[in-house]
Amino acid sequence: MADDKPADDSQEAPKKSNKMLVIIIAAVVVLLGGGGAGYFFLMGSGSAEEEVVEEVRLPAVYTKIRTKSGRPMFVATLLSDDDRAHYLQAYVVAKSRDPLAAPALEKHMPLIVSRLNTMFSTQEFAKLSSLEAKQQLRSDATKLIQGILKQRIKVSGIEEVLFTNFVMQ
Repeated sequence: MADDKPADDSQEAPKKSNKMLVIIIAAVVVLLGGGGAGYFFLMGSGSAEEEVVEEVRLPAVYTKIRTKSGRPMFVATLLSDDDRAHYLQAYVVAKSRDPLAAPALEKHMPLIVSRLNTMFSTQEFAKLSSLEAKQQLRSDATKLIQGILKQRIKVSGIEEVLFTNFVMQ
């Protein structure tokens, strides 16, 4: 009988070590799974670092460029090779998101109107017939007003000039 007991002890020892080994492996798997899940949720997929924060843009403000008498349009005589008189009528609006631009446009309106009148009067009728020439004129008007504002308030102020009506005759 004494011989039977040591044999039982040797059989019980492997059962305990197998149970302990299974418990340790299960604990390691649970810890690794929890750590991986925690990393995934806390760190994300890396897109949080790559996302660019979108800049909050102020709403656009449209300021009509008007003559001192309040007329909302420009009327200019165009240069022409034929002996006929050709005219340009344009309604001009400045688009801006800068809060300083609208008051500056109002303050310097006589200068802006004068420079735009000069620019419009030096255009040739035949060249302004194409879409590209009209877009170039709009771009030139934008640069002209931006230059005036940059000189006066140290900021270009406007994004672009829009022609809300453009008639050539």
